[in-house]
Amino acid sequence: MKKILSSTTALVALGVAGVAMAPASASAAELRFMCYSDGNECEVYDDVIDRFEEANPGVTVVVDTVPYQAILENLPVQLAAGEGPDIAKVTDLGGLNEYYLDLEPYVDAGYWQESFGGTLDWYRGGADRQGIYGMHSQLTVTGAFVNATLFEQAGVDLPGAGATWEDWAAASRAVSEATGAPFPMAIDRSGHRVAGPAISYGAALFNDDGEAILVDDGFQAFVQQFVDWHEDGTIARDVWAGQGGATYQDAAQEFINGDLVFYYSGSWQVSRMNDQVGDFFDWQVIGSPCGPAGACSGMPGGAGIVAFAETEYPEEAAALIDFLAQEDVYAEVAARTRNLPAHLGVAGAGVSFEDVSPAAQAALNGFAGSLPDIAPAAFAYQGYAGNRAMYGITVERVSQAIVGELTVEEAMERARADLEAAMSN
Repeated sequence: MKKILSSTTALVALGVAGVAMAPASASAAELRFMCYSDGNECEVYDDVIDRFEEANPGVTVVVDTVPYQAILENLPVQLAAGEGPDIAKVTDLGGLNEYYLDLEPYVDAGYWQESFGGTLDWYRGGADRQGIYGMHSQLTVTGAFVNATLFEQAGVDLPGAGATWEDWAAASRAVSEATGAPFPMAIDRSGHRVAGPAISYGAALFNDDGEAILVDDGFQAFVQQFVDWHEDGTIARDVWAGQGGATYQDAAQEFINGDLVFYYSGSWQVSRMNDQVGDFFDWQVIGSPCGPAGACSGMPGGAGIVAFAETEYPEEAAALIDFLAQEDVYAEVAARTRNLPAHLGVAGAGVSFEDVSPAAQAALNGFAGSLPDIAPAAFAYQGYAGNRAMYGITVERVSQAIVGELTVEEAMERARADLEAAMSN
């Protein structure tokens, strides 16, 4: 029977320096870590995990870097078939809870609660669940990137604080017309990405009893505006209309190429902008515009690292995640990957992000500064175990309205029926 010495695990987890580590069990434990990167996350994890392996002879960790689409589509199928990895970086935080290993028997629960607070709830899959099921590795916030150089060339002022979605649409169209930039605006093809704007238009997403409803007057009002902007050329059509089903598509490359004035995505794109835009043009983050409901809300989110209950090596898998959760290791990873920290101790101390331009540093600070504007409904939506189904329904039905297969009213009626069917399963 395999085991890893508890003294070794505790010392590694606590990051104790200058203490001789007791040798781990001679039995070999190979952990497979399925990882995707927005920037350099998997590369950095592979590097810091070397230290864990050195302190735990006999334990090896293989970091399998995969496209994000594999996390969304392939991983759930593998888990359902009992063929998943030991560990993975995931974004469907509560939705995959049935497969997670509860880390609580293997870690210091007090430290985890103090360090990760409310994000632990996102992994529990329901308000009545207890336990520690994942480490939130990167906190994200949705918001807009703007090409400040195009605004300057067009002689158009950037809308100021409190500017609405309509204000930014008008300004972006004016910049596009003056400069010849092909696309005024784009929003990632993602149900998560349009949730913040919908909330700002009055969407509640849940009823008074906390039950998911998705479509209400506020949600439909935003969808109508979104479809109208596709029809009049304000929003780059191919991002949403050029894909089928619930397939994810971003517009980062169009922004990087200088073809897009206003790009609504999120903080995970900062590293990419830092590396690929360079000094090609000046860019900045402006947070989330405001809607007619008075909110200026983005969506929180991000990714986390979880272990799966079917792993042959639960103690080792838990020890690895606990190692990554320790404040010094977590802070190092946040600095090197240029991601906002969910670890409260790291966030409180501040992060000196490595190898970032002044624009990237300002962008990360801007995203962090927008957290107080996020509406309670957005936090509830991010933690809801059924949100993946709701995101998919949103993308499929809104896309049908954009391409003219359905009217907005018909698409929203179909979305209601879709949600009812999904919730009954």
